Amino acid sequence: MKRLFLSLTLGVIVLAAVLVVRTLAFTSRQAVAEAEETPLEVDAEAAAARLAGALRLETVAASEGQPANDAAFQALKVYLREHFPRVHAALKSEPVGAHSLLYTWQGTDASLRPVLLLGHLDVVPVAAGTAAGWVHPPFSGVVVDGYVWGRGALDDKGSVLAQLEAVEALLAAGEQPRRTVLFAFGADEEVGGLEGAVAIAALLKERGVRLESVLDEGGVIMSGTVPGVSAPVALVGTSEKGFVSVELKVKGEGGHSSMPPPSTAVGVLARAVSKLESTPMPARLAGGSRELFERVGPEMGFGMKLLFANLWLTEPLVVKQLSAKPTTNAAVRTTTAVTVFEGGVKDNVLPSSARAVVNFRILPGDSVEAVLEHVRKTVDDARVEQGTLAFQSEPSPVSPTDSDSWRHLERSVRQVFPQVVVSPYLNVAATDSRHFVGLSDNVYRFFPVHLQREDLARIHGQDERISVPGYLEAVRFYAQYLRNAAR
Repeated sequence: MKRLFLSLTLGVIVLAAVLVVRTLAFTSRQAVAEAEETPLEVDAEAAAARLAGALRLETVAASEGQPANDAAFQALKVYLREHFPRVHAALKSEPVGAHSLLYTWQGTDASLRPVLLLGHLDVVPVAAGTAAGWVHPPFSGVVVDGYVWGRGALDDKGSVLAQLEAVEALLAAGEQPRRTVLFAFGADEEVGGLEGAVAIAALLKERGVRLESVLDEGGVIMSGTVPGVSAPVALVGTSEKGFVSVELKVKGEGGHSSMPPPSTAVGVLARAVSKLESTPMPARLAGGSRELFERVGPEMGFGMKLLFANLWLTEPLVVKQLSAKPTTNAAVRTTTAVTVFEGGVKDNVLPSSARAVVNFRILPGDSVEAVLEHVRKTVDDARVEQGTLAFQSEPSPVSPTDSDSWRHLERSVRQVFPQVVVSPYLNVAATDSRHFVGLSDNVYRFFPVHLQREDLARIHGQDERISVPGYLEAVRFYAQYLRNAAR
């Protein structure tokens, strides 16, 4: 017994020593914050006014039963040409499909692979009955109290206009990239990107283009979003989740509710849905989620550093804690969301059918087929028919953080925002970037704007806005990124 006690004590001491040594070796991986290159001449008031003007154009994406606002998209094309004359004089502009645009800024060295920047011209509609609740009407496009207000300020005209402002200013300064730069602005990102990003990616593939890197919207700069890290964190999406909606149907015998069977169609379907909700797919740290803690962990206090420096031991505890909240649970598992449930027409009539739709956002490492197999095994009821809705996508590959393309991006962030911690993360929403993963290994998702937690609700919600100083920082970032990535 004494020998066993001594062995256990020695084991604990050795384990503690290993944990401490690994923690002490868990040092910052942040790039040195270099000085920004010569700032560009950008008139803040004029730039804000140009963005505001673009927000007045109601480029709402087409949806089922609702066509796109063709006149607004055409007006936006004219608007961009009028307000960014240098861009349209120096860059080749090609229409793709009805409303999407592809710009080419030819570099001086044709042997280098091009870099691609993405954005989208379409916006989501304003929910019926909510326009009156906006501080400023959603398509008023006004600059008030230091903010540019309007639908699309953050998602995603703010990004598109900031990119064009950066190029306009670089051209005015006489700069030209060594590496060719492409700008792809889709007009249907909010509804899947089939006529925009998908068509542009197909066009580039047809031309034999292999991209050095892709930069799209995605993460932003957030304060207080990572416990234990006092500095703002620039969240750069290195991967994004996949998407599939599973349709479940049950047929039943109609009739009067006074003589019901043991289970109605609604009851059978309800049990199937309940099984799926109570049996989620396994949680784990994957892709950008694991790298996030490896990047931000060294910036924390000793206790938190010890936790994240030793994920080989502590991962189950970390995953359990992350699974407890919806916002962090989405980063560690393929999520299950019952979004539609239909059945029955009257309180005294047995339903002849019932239908549900369950949406899954797929973690990298899982797949659409893995989700479908999970549904089959979990429901395990021959009475429940299983199918999928048309739109689906696999999770994207995880882009590297040890490539030159990552270093160019990280360096650019640190030059313009020297106080921030730069970290990879898993983008839980879908972006147009997923359509370009076959054209580059380096696909990143980041919109260079500093937001507070409450600002996230403005995206697709009420009172969407971007601060004028924040917008100018985005312009500076894109200019610096082009200088770094296109050399």
